[in-house]
Amino acid sequence: MEKLNQVLLNPAVQVGPDLAAWLQAGGGLGLQAALTAPTAIIRCIADADLRGMGGAGFPAWRKWEATANAVGDCKYVVCNGNEDEPGTFKDRTLLSASPHQVIEGALIAALAVRARCLIFYLNPHQGSSLHTMQQAVSQWQDSPWPEKLAAVMGHALEIKVVASSGRYIGGEETAVVASLEAGFPFPRKKPPFPAEQGINNQPTLINNVETLANVSHILRHGAGWYRALGVGKACGTKLYSLSGDVLRPGLYELPMGSSLQELVFHYGGGMLQGKAFKAVFTGGPSNTLLTARDLDVALDFDSVWLRHSRLGTGAMIVISEGSSIIRKVAEYIDFFAKGSCGQCPSCKCGTFQLARLLDRVDGGRHSPADLDALQHLCQILPGSGRCGLIDGAVTVVKSSLHTFPEEYGLLVQQPA
Repeated sequence: MEKLNQVLLNPAVQVGPDLAAWLQAGGGLGLQAALTAPTAIIRCIADADLRGMGGAGFPAWRKWEATANAVGDCKYVVCNGNEDEPGTFKDRTLLSASPHQVIEGALIAALAVRARCLIFYLNPHQGSSLHTMQQAVSQWQDSPWPEKLAAVMGHALEIKVVASSGRYIGGEETAVVASLEAGFPFPRKKPPFPAEQGINNQPTLINNVETLANVSHILRHGAGWYRALGVGKACGTKLYSLSGDVLRPGLYELPMGSSLQELVFHYGGGMLQGKAFKAVFTGGPSNTLLTARDLDVALDFDSVWLRHSRLGTGAMIVISEGSSIIRKVAEYIDFFAKGSCGQCPSCKCGTFQLARLLDRVDGGRHSPADLDALQHLCQILPGSGRCGLIDGAVTVVKSSLHTFPEEYGLLVQQPA
């Protein structure tokens, strides 16, 4: 078990809102290194190859550099903790058990881009996380660190904890901007990207909780240390929210690039009741399904992408033989339909129709015309929304149709 929980879930950093305990465990050293050489922060993050852990895996330093180079009187940094997707429970754990590594990482990001305002944007439905972060942020505000930051940046840094709308769509980065401008979290067309024009039309850096939690450790130990944590070409560690039909569901921190087989069968204890592995929803319920033939896949952004799926948030929802894929897909599409903001008719109506058709298929009440309609919607809906909600919904439906056609009663095409 020596590879387990090396950094973000290390027991030494699980100190809750106690800032003194965090500093005693080595906290603050990353921020001190950043204060000593602020112009080297972004280069260090780039050399470490830290990726965005909120889903896309976009290189973090590119967002940081774009925000740092953008012209603005009042730059913002937002720690996005709106986590609300089925099967994902990593961020709330970090915020509750070790908030100071998140806060310190966010302070380093604010220093790197010379922000004037740092906002922790948190899901109000996760009351424990919100309360713990409010306590932890208050302790930083009462410490000498804000004065140290102001001395280097030349201006004070405002730090706030703000409750999000609690809606699923509120986690999309342009919806974050809209919400923090005191509006409904409607996603916006990109470009412009938030790094160029975000809150109040000012450059805004938005990073996920897990992304920022890594930053203080990288500044403290160095980019080479972080890169060496991964397997193969992958860098760092990753939090995997393992759930579904496994003996030991839970949150696991493993080297980035560990295999799906290792996660499910070694750390997760294998399948319930000795059942066979059937499939896994990777990165939450909006990606392509992986099956038993993919158990050897390395769990990193690039390797999972080569299997035509995405690592996403690191959520792994495991399904066993004997369980209905259609039923799970129907549950997730119903979630997306209820989570649609309604701004784009194709998304609101499309997710509703997908949910309606899948419910009929799951209940055995469908006709051949329903299956035709389901497949037709999967062809015409992608790319029709302002954000990725409709694309994610279609992706999982198309994947289930392709991977498990027999469950839909479709003819399975035999290879020539």
